[in-house]
Amino acid sequence: MDKKVPVHRREFMKRAAAAGAGAMAAPPFLQGQTASGQAAAPTPPAEPQAEAAETLTGGRSGSDFMVDVIKALGVPYVCANPGSSFRGLQESIVNYGGNAQPEFLTCLHEESAVAMAHGYAKIEGKPLIVLAHGTVGLQHASMAIYNAWCDRVPVYIILGNTLDAVMRYPGVEWVHSVQDAAAMVRDYVKWDDTPISLQHFAESAVRAYKVSMTPWAGPVVLVADAELQERPIPAAHSPLRIPKLTLASPPQADSGAVAELARLLVNADGPVLIADRAARSQAGMERLVELAELVQAGVVSTLPNTMPPIGPGRMNFPSRHPLNQTLRSAAAIAEGDVVVGLEIANFFGAVNSYRDQIERSSRPATRTGAKLVTITAGELSSKANYQDFQRYSEVDLALAGDAEATLPSLIEAVRRLMTPDRQRAIADRGARLAEASRAARERARTDATHAWDAVPISTARLAAEVWAQVRSEDWSLVNGALSGWAQRLWNFEKYYQYIGVSGGSGIGYGAPAAVGAALANRKYGRLSISLQNDGDLLYAPGVLWTAARYNIPILFVMNNNRAYHEEVMHLQRMAGRRERGIDRAHIGNAIDNPSIDFAKLAQSMGVHAEGPIANPNDLAPAIRRAVATVKGGQPALVDVIVQPR
Repeated sequence: MDKKVPVHRREFMKRAAAAGAGAMAAPPFLQGQTASGQAAAPTPPAEPQAEAAETLTGGRSGSDFMVDVIKALGVPYVCANPGSSFRGLQESIVNYGGNAQPEFLTCLHEESAVAMAHGYAKIEGKPLIVLAHGTVGLQHASMAIYNAWCDRVPVYIILGNTLDAVMRYPGVEWVHSVQDAAAMVRDYVKWDDTPISLQHFAESAVRAYKVSMTPWAGPVVLVADAELQERPIPAAHSPLRIPKLTLASPPQADSGAVAELARLLVNADGPVLIADRAARSQAGMERLVELAELVQAGVVSTLPNTMPPIGPGRMNFPSRHPLNQTLRSAAAIAEGDVVVGLEIANFFGAVNSYRDQIERSSRPATRTGAKLVTITAGELSSKANYQDFQRYSEVDLALAGDAEATLPSLIEAVRRLMTPDRQRAIADRGARLAEASRAARERARTDATHAWDAVPISTARLAAEVWAQVRSEDWSLVNGALSGWAQRLWNFEKYYQYIGVSGGSGIGYGAPAAVGAALANRKYGRLSISLQNDGDLLYAPGVLWTAARYNIPILFVMNNNRAYHEEVMHLQRMAGRRERGIDRAHIGNAIDNPSIDFAKLAQSMGVHAEGPIANPNDLAPAIRRAVATVKGGQPALVDVIVQPR
C-alpha cells in the first residue's frame, strides 16, 4: 500500500479552485491598469502563508473494497448514468476492478438503468447492480423501481450520498445529498440500509442480495456514502471480510394444506389452474405441466389482452398445450368447480367480472359453489401504502408459500390419492379440454385474417409477419404483445420466450427492459424481440444508444399507432358516457403533427433501422433484413405504422 499521507478530497478541490482563480488573472496588457485606464500603484507583496504539505494521491480506497464485495456476489454488470456521488466507486470499477465482472454500462437515464436490470433479472433470474446519484438520481429511478416492486423482481440499487453535512462541498452537493437517502422509495423496496463502515457495507451488501432474491423477490437499496467510498483504507485498519452468500430456500406451503388441496384436485369435476408468476424457471413450467396433466386441469395464463388485466403475465405454460385454456379463459374459469390461483397478482379480478360504468360493479365469474384456492408467497409479505396488492379475495383455502417451490410436494400428494378409477374418469375431461383449446386457436387464426391487407397495417398481420421470420430461431419475446396477437399466433414453449409486462404499468419500462433482457439472452445466442409501443419508447429513447454502444443484439419492431391509444379509448368512454361524441378523443393523446420518424431516431444512435412502413407487403423483407442484422450481433429497428389495436 502507498505510505504517502493522502490529501482529503475537499482540500484537493479547494486547491483546484484556488489554482483556477489564479489562471483567470488579467492578461499582461491589462495588468497595472485601473478602471479609468490610469496606471495603478504597485501592490505590496503579500505576506507568505505557511501551508502544510499536501499529497494528492493515496492508497487503496474504500470503494476498492466495495468492488471486491460486488465481485464476490458474481454481478456481471453495473448499469448507471454517471454521477459524482459514486465517482469513487465508478473509478474503482473501471480501474481497480478492470471494468470486468462487473462491467460498467453507460445508460442515458436512471429509469432506463433500473428497467434494464429489471428485464435482465426476468431472463437470468438474478439481479444486476444499478448505481444512482443522490436525490435526483433516485427520483429519476423511482418509477422503474416501483415497476420492479410491483413485478416482484430482484433489482439491486447502490445509491451515492454524502451523509456528513460538514463534508459536502458548497452548492450542488447539498441539494443532491439527503439525510435519509432511501426514504423516498422505502414504501416500494424490500429492504434498504446505509452502512457507516466498510465492514458494515460488506455485510449489508450480501444481505441485500439475499433479501432481493428471496420470494417474493424485489428491489433493494444500499446507500454508499461518498466519504466511505473515497477515503483510503488506513494501513492499520482491522482486516475486512466479505461474508459468504447463502441464498434462502423458497418457502413451501404447509404440508396439511397441500394435502387438502390435493384431495380437492383429485375429486374435482373441472379443476382450473390460473398461473401468473407461478414459474420462475423452465423447471417451474415443467412442474406445472406435470400437475395439469396428472389431474387433467385446464390452465389459464394471465397473458396481456387475452383475459381481463389481472396480472403481469409471465410465461407459465406452453401456449399450444392441449390443456391451455388461455384463449377461452372466461369460459374455462366459469366451468371450474375448483379454481386455484398460482402466484396470481389479482385473484379477485380472475374470479369476478367487473364493469367500468358510472357506478362500478362486480359479480362472481365462477359457478355457484366453486372452491377457490390460492398459493402465493404474497401471504407472507405486504405493505400498506401502495395498493398493488389488489382487492381482497374470499377463498376457501389459502396456502402461504412459493408456488414453484410447493408444486413438487403437491404433485406427490396428488399421486398418492390418484386411483385407476379417477384416472379413467378424468381422461374424458382432458379430451374435451383439448378440443376446446384447438377450437380457440383456430378461431384466433381466422380472426387474424380480418383486415389482412389493410393500411395502416393490422396488429394481427404484424404479429404474423414477425412470427414467420423468427419461428425457426431460438427466440425470446422480451417486450410487447401487439394487442395479444403474439400470444394468440406464436408457439410459446420455453420459459424465456416471454417475460411479461412491467408490473406497475409505468410507461417507459418496455424499451430498456427489453435491452436488459437481450443483454441476458446474448450469451445464450437467443434472438431477442421487442414489439415496441411508440409512446413507451419516447420515454427513454436513449436506451437505443446503449444497445448500440455495447453490441446488444435485439430486434425492435415498432407498434407505431401514433397515439397513446389506451388513453384515446378512455377519453372515448368518458365522452360516450356523457353523450358528447367521440370525435375529439385524439386531443391530448395523439403523437402526430409532426409524426415521429423512429427509424431516423434509431439511426442517429447507431442502430440499423428501416421505415416507417405502412404497406403490409413491405413488412417481410424489412423484418428479414433486420433479423439478419440482429443475428450478426447488432440491434435493429423496423418502424411500422399500425392500426390502433
